[in-house]
Amino acid sequence: MSRTPEDMSLEELREEIESIDREIVELIARRTYVAETIADVKDERGLPTTDEQQEQEVMDRAGKNAERFDVDSNLVKAIFRLLVELNKVEQRQTR
Repeated sequence: MSRTPEDMSLEELREEIESIDREIVELIARRTYVAETIADVKDERGLPTTDEQQEQEVMDRAGKNAERFDVDSNLVKAIFRLLVELNKVEQRQTR
């Protein structure tokens, strides 16, 4: 029988948050790696770094996923805007 959050101690809950935080950082690292690969492909093909249509699709997808998981879509979109901006900065620095 699995335990509910109400059954867990504060320490156990904090450990769970710590584990989730590690997973988030791992996912950000994976996303960054893929974004860097995209930047390399764009560079090879002479494509511009910024693709506003793709960025809008990322935001739309983030909003839909937020709603699906009942999370504040404005907060999720803000996080994704930050991720996209960080990737753009890295792409500019490597070009």
